[in-house]
Amino acid sequence: MVAAAVAMVLVTPGAALADTPTSAITVSQTALQRGATFTVTETIYNPENFTVTGAKPALYGKEAAITDVADIVSCTVACGALGSSYRAVVGDLAPLQSATVTFTLKVKDTAPLGTLTLQDQFVGDNYAFDTLDGPALTISQAAGSADVSVALAASPAGVLTSQITYTITAANHGPDAATGVKLLANLPNGLVFSKSPDCTASGRTVTCSISSIPSGSSAKASFTVRAGLLTIGSFTTTVQRQESSPADSNVVNDKASRSCGAITSLLLSC
Repeated sequence: MVAAAVAMVLVTPGAALADTPTSAITVSQTALQRGATFTVTETIYNPENFTVTGAKPALYGKEAAITDVADIVSCTVACGALGSSYRAVVGDLAPLQSATVTFTLKVKDTAPLGTLTLQDQFVGDNYAFDTLDGPALTISQAAGSADVSVALAASPAGVLTSQITYTITAANHGPDAATGVKLLANLPNGLVFSKSPDCTASGRTVTCSISSIPSGSSAKASFTVRAGLLTIGSFTTTVQRQESSPADSNVVNDKASRSCGAITSLLLSC
């Protein structure tokens, strides 16, 4: 729970309108996907000639309980769940006074899809006003995502050889299957693409394509390069995920590098 100052406004009798609602809400957005975060701002108003003690803005769902649709992330005052509602505590509210609270909510991954009409109410310890209908939310399935990570291994083809075989492992951490996975490897100076059952090359860029990787699985692609006669010293090959579908949810693990060294073009180590 978060405790903070509540915005309270004293409305003079001349400014008070007969049709001022006792509660009203606005939302940051009405089209939401599962997992989305949004805000609901609720204002309560006391039109009576007595103080409402323990005033609380209450938030409900009409077609489904709001507690089954979204979780509380934070509030501008102390708040929490009570039964099938969320409520915030603003203290006593004098006649013609109003208070405003903002709820930050996150749509549950299991939220029912479709329309949810938000409802609001001004509830006090000594009095409660009518429950009113507010904006309607439309909940839809979240767009798919697939976290594809990339790892790179390198191995000389033999003891006295000028060839190195690189193996790329693309692992799909889900939640959805990844399709159209394209991996690009950049070869350093001194290495020349030789052959591959999985990849093609254009200059020093090697492209490896994987049609699909189920969630929780991995796939490999390999290619062989040849070190030039004048290749001496250390060199680094880098591979990265260029594209895949659906969107990758974590780009931090999309890239990998491997360093090797050459004493001569026939003495390679990785």
